Amino acid sequence: MSAPERCIVPGEMDGFERFARFLSSWLNWVAGAGLVAMLALVVIDIGAAKLFKWPIPGGIEMVGFLGVVVIAFSIAQTQVLRGHIDVQFLVVRLPRTARKAISCVVYLCGMALFALLAWNSYAFGRALWVSGEVSMTQEIPFYPFVFGIALCCTAVFLVLVVQLLREVVRG
Repeated sequence: MSAPERCIVPGEMDGFERFARFLSSWLNWVAGAGLVAMLALVVIDIGAAKLFKWPIPGGIEMVGFLGVVVIAFSIAQTQVLRGHIDVQFLVVRLPRTARKAISCVVYLCGMALFALLAWNSYAFGRALWVSGEVSMTQEIPFYPFVFGIALCCTAVFLVLVVQLLREVVRG
């Protein structure tokens, strides 16, 4: 059988799946670090404001940026763990082939969504980079965070590809 005609078997996509899982796990660690930094920043900001009447300048702004990091960088690992909301009270009553077809359509829609999100986030990040737009108080550039969102959407896309292939291959 030639290469294009071969079916993808689970053993052949292990490397791709390992990469997607590694990337998702690494991004999740970044999200965890962002969460710890956000917590520390809020505690220090409140303590400094209450005890010394000296809040951290731009503290709210930095917490907002860290919120972007926490949310965006944890999405792929949540998908790996299948932790997103999944309503199946009607689908579980359908025949197996119908469930599989619906699952494949859902994966394809998710892949399309995250491919578009990645592409548009990258394009928006480039526009922000070129324009040099920065935040008001701390003058933190926006583009690294938008590029981070593009990377995270790409990771979710890869996880969805793996899950779709596993669904198709599953007997």
